[in-house]
Amino acid sequence: MKALIIILTSFFIFSISSFTSAQFDFGEKIKKKIEKKAESEVDKTIDKGIDETLDAVKNSGKEEDKEKDTKSKSVESSTNESEAEQSSIEQGENQELKIWSKYDFVAGDKVIFEDNLTGEESGEFPSRWDLISGSAEVASLGDENVIHLSHNNSITIPLMDKKDFLPDVFTIEFDVFFEKESTRRPNIYKIRFYDGIGNSAKIEGKIITPIEIKWDQVKMGQFGGKTTSGKTELKNYQPKWKHIAISFNTRSLKLYMDQERMLNIPNLGFKPKMFSIGGHYDDRHIKMSALKNIKVNEGGKKLYDRIIAEGKFVTRGILFDVNMSTIKGGSMGTINEIVKLMKEHPDLKFSIEGHTDSDGDESFNQELSEGRAMAVKAALVESGIDQSRLETKGWGETKPFNGNSTPEEKANNRRVEFIKI
Repeated sequence: MKALIIILTSFFIFSISSFTSAQFDFGEKIKKKIEKKAESEVDKTIDKGIDETLDAVKNSGKEEDKEKDTKSKSVESSTNESEAEQSSIEQGENQELKIWSKYDFVAGDKVIFEDNLTGEESGEFPSRWDLISGSAEVASLGDENVIHLSHNNSITIPLMDKKDFLPDVFTIEFDVFFEKESTRRPNIYKIRFYDGIGNSAKIEGKIITPIEIKWDQVKMGQFGGKTTSGKTELKNYQPKWKHIAISFNTRSLKLYMDQERMLNIPNLGFKPKMFSIGGHYDDRHIKMSALKNIKVNEGGKKLYDRIIAEGKFVTRGILFDVNMSTIKGGSMGTINEIVKLMKEHPDLKFSIEGHTDSDGDESFNQELSEGRAMAVKAALVESGIDQSRLETKGWGETKPFNGNSTPEEKANNRRVEFIKI
């Protein structure tokens, strides 16, 4: 019996040992299979990662090319838009100058009064003017300061150091605002060359009346006047500014509204010594009567006479937009006179030299003067002058004509000179 128990126990122990060994071998096999499979999965993952990396490397050039192409197209599009915009601006500028192509007003060569209302406060009386009648104040219209003639018959006069301030030869320029118009209740501006508020005065034995300016008509008493062809404007009338320019030379007087000559009086019959500007309107229907950009210049010798005497001439009749080299339409009178001079004297050659006042940055003023000189050259070439006869130069603020403290001094510094070469 004991022998049987010993045999059974030994068999049992052997069986357990064999089972444990088999179990161990089986576990090792599973472990190896798992490890092998894991290695296989890792290999696949690595292979996949390598493939993806290789694909990325292969495509990176394409993506960069696409990105560069996109950027290039974007830059090209932006450049085209910029060029189109610049072209549109230039076409607009050329069209503006063409509208004024027959304009023959030429501003005097020295500024004796200028008021662009810089630094004035709204609601205050304009500091460089005196009041004859009614009331006036500085007001904001859009982004500009203007003189608002707020009474039905307001009259203002430039504040000068002497009563008779107009020279023998002079020009006067200003802008007037027309809010709305009708033929029954028009907004009227009046220019008087005499003292007081009357509708006439006796000067040197003659009865003189004011110059009356309406949105579509200018007249002066017995000298008559002219009506524009703008009656159709009434249908869709929009508020607008109109530029008024007056020139007097010893005895003759001319007046322009925008680019059109409205008065041409060969013999005025007296020499104006002063002037005032008045506004007359029905304030039940019109709320704004306004002035801006008032300038009085003293005239001078003819251009050719100045060239012979001085070898150059200076013009302050070529005007530009603020801080830009865009020529204003009203400059075409001076440009046309220069074109006429150069066509009559084909041997003349000029260096066109731009100058600025000393307000603002010096380097900007230098660039601005250069750009303005080139713009004047372009306008002359456009008008038929061979570019080989013209050179350009900019002096910025380095050659002031006079000081730079008063509006008149600044205006005289802002000039274009034509130096004979």
